[in-house]
Amino acid sequence: MASALSPDRYVPATVRTSVKILIVGPFAVGKTTFVGTLSEIRPLRTEERMTQAGALVDDLSGVRGKDTTTVAMDFGRLTLSDEVVLYLFGAPGQQRFTQMWKDLAHGALGALVLVDPSRLQDSFDVMGLLEELDLPYAVAVNQFDGAPSFPEAELREALDLLPQTRLVTCDARDRASAASALISLVDYLFTPVRQEHP
Repeated sequence: MASALSPDRYVPATVRTSVKILIVGPFAVGKTTFVGTLSEIRPLRTEERMTQAGALVDDLSGVRGKDTTTVAMDFGRLTLSDEVVLYLFGAPGQQRFTQMWKDLAHGALGALVLVDPSRLQDSFDVMGLLEELDLPYAVAVNQFDGAPSFPEAELREALDLLPQTRLVTCDARDRASAASALISLVDYLFTPVRQEHP
């Protein structure tokens, strides 16, 4: 997909369109993993080890084996064709970083919301903020090991999704699965007749 000349650094000279995409979701849902799985370059990561001081502000209930957290953003690149490149910006999930990811949203074409099926309620604030920013989005349920599986209709109802909002299931660790989720978002964004969020 990337330039044969220097895939780890530069996009092909033929690229005419660059698209900024946000990868968002609640704390510990797999955003850093998702960006790293898809990026054709070494991703930029701003992960730091969690400390006791963070225990007062970071809710770890329902989160297994989490000992680092993103404190700024993740960044990756994915060349879709000779003419189109996606820049992926993974936003931190804690509420204390809300202003930061509002800033990251500037210039973004849309967002992919990663959801943990064990913590669906944690996604409401994220989707609410996207709607407030009038940023179109698709939802990808990140299927963790041992996570519950629900029919699409139940997920749609539980997440209170509009009929036109794309909903897919993915595994953020698997390149093909993550790519499929991202393609669903891009397809949605480039669909000529798309109802806007109210």
